[in-house]
Amino acid sequence: MYSLKNIVGFLIIIIGLQTGISQKSLLQSGPMLGPVTLRDVTLWVQTKSEAKVHFTYQEKGLKSVSLKTPIITTKPESGFTATAHLPNLKTGTTYEYKVFINNQLVGFDYPLQFTTQEHWQFRKDPKDFSFVAASCFYVNDPDYDRPGTPYGGEFEILEQIEKANPDLMVWLGDNIYLREGDYESRSGIYYRNTHTRSYKGLQSLLARFPHYAIWDDHDFGPNDSDWTYPLKPHTKDAFIDFWPSESYGAGGTEGINSSFMWNECQFFMLDDRWYRTVETENGTILGEQQKYWLKEALLYSRAPFKFVCIGGQVLNTAKVYENYANYEAERAEILQFIDDYNIKGVVFITGDRHHSEISKLVTDKGNVIYDVTSSAITSGTGPHEEPNTLRIPGSMIGVRNFATFKVSGERKNRQLSVEFKNSKGEKLFEYDLK
Repeated sequence: MYSLKNIVGFLIIIIGLQTGISQKSLLQSGPMLGPVTLRDVTLWVQTKSEAKVHFTYQEKGLKSVSLKTPIITTKPESGFTATAHLPNLKTGTTYEYKVFINNQLVGFDYPLQFTTQEHWQFRKDPKDFSFVAASCFYVNDPDYDRPGTPYGGEFEILEQIEKANPDLMVWLGDNIYLREGDYESRSGIYYRNTHTRSYKGLQSLLARFPHYAIWDDHDFGPNDSDWTYPLKPHTKDAFIDFWPSESYGAGGTEGINSSFMWNECQFFMLDDRWYRTVETENGTILGEQQKYWLKEALLYSRAPFKFVCIGGQVLNTAKVYENYANYEAERAEILQFIDDYNIKGVVFITGDRHHSEISKLVTDKGNVIYDVTSSAITSGTGPHEEPNTLRIPGSMIGVRNFATFKVSGERKNRQLSVEFKNSKGEKLFEYDLK
């Protein structure tokens, strides 16, 4: 026979499980792991309605008392999102964390943990690491999609990105697709962000490793949108609410450009929409302030690889679609600046085009600049054989894919390679960026 103590224990377990289930029903999406530094980490989650959210965390494997974040009340004006910053962590240390909604633990069938960056400087060589870069993530929504064959597909590619097990992921824009009915209102903008972020197959990937993002036209506004889009303050609010970062508006700009370090490499996350002019011949994509910031930041950087992430292609020489070649004067100004100052290790990482390829420019001084385009994750794709005179032969990929970059080797002799895979995890193309 069961003792009274056992019966009470069973009741407590059952009530706890029921409560956990009820609280999980308030979870809309997440958790997502945001920026990770040597001593700070950002966690993100979204609820379905107003709720109180907090996280607890502790070093993995230790039976120490858990630390607790302040309680955050999710609000409708921010899409019921909650962003928590965890400070004063140990470097190079793995932590486990838990999610609580209305003070009740939410259960997940995959581990929730993160590892802070290692303090390698002046001590040893930086660790080898890898990251995934990809763009154009379309989640179908029959009520708002155009009639006909669904535009989004091969969502199993998300599992392949997880299997690649990168140290971080960089989203290169068109991370959502605002439709008619979305970009005319703030509520529509937040609806589309919520609908996309809530895709079931995305959830474990969000929690697996840190995520960083820029936008392009479809998460900024209508197709091919520019600085004149009147609701851009609302899309900016939504972007910040759904993609946490501590450095948006870097250099005193108004948009979502930012920068971060991973090991010894620096990522420059550019905004190609906020200042983009309609006129192209003497127009601008970056705007004067952002362009000035980029030049100065590149000149200051001591990173062996300087990854400049921007929505549209930079090096492609064909003046088609929204390639930087259409803004010929500004493109030439930036490339000339890199060459004039002998800035080494510049790699543009771009999206937008619904195909992938690699372009390589050797400047007048012999400096080598690359542009690696990675597109698309789930949106429609196709090869575009316009006459890009800088294309690496064989690099054109016209199917859904993602790119994995690998940085390896000794500190003074770091190597960089990139590999493209399709939705089945099959290798499509690989290249060493020398």
